[in-house]
Amino acid sequence: MARKVVNRKELRAENEAAEQAGTTKKKAKKKAAKRASRAKSVADVRMKLFWGVFNQSLKRVALYDFSQKKQAEKKATELSKSGKSPHFVQKVKEVIEE
Repeated sequence: MARKVVNRKELRAENEAAEQAGTTKKKAKKKAAKRASRAKSVADVRMKLFWGVFNQSLKRVALYDFSQKKQAEKKATELSKSGKSPHFVQKVKEVIEE
């Protein structure tokens, strides 16, 4: 299995000669189709901070404005004393719809 030894310079010369003669066929490159943008437009979402009173199973019992932290803590202590499960206060962010 003998392989034919080909010199690059010879191949290049043959190719250039063929190009000058106009006998080579060039393949037309296909233009890539543009994809439709999949990016979602980000809607401005406004959030507001509240104080939430929660029971032991993370169920929200009451909701207070952020400026009313003392009332929220008072409610949590009242519910903890009267009931079996302890209650606690935690920050809650909710979406404001205009």
